[in-house]
Amino acid sequence: MNEFLVFAFAGLLVLGTGATIFETDPFKKLISLSILIGGVIPFIVDQGLLDVATAVALIAPLTTIFILMVTRRSERGT
Repeated sequence: MNEFLVFAFAGLLVLGTGATIFETDPFKKLISLSILIGGVIPFIVDQGLLDVATAVALIAPLTTIFILMVTRRSERGT
């Protein structure tokens, strides 16, 4: 993999991890988890695990949507 891309994706990993750790709002925390996943997928593809990368690319957005719906519902108190 190109060295520039490695540093860019590693930066996404560090940015997503830091934002996930220090964020307190559940919505912003899920967005930062999505940034983290966006940085992980290229490394999975680089290792040749295309089936795992496909599964992560399909499962991660769906779980984010479901968790956002549950979090929004619990904030309203219903």
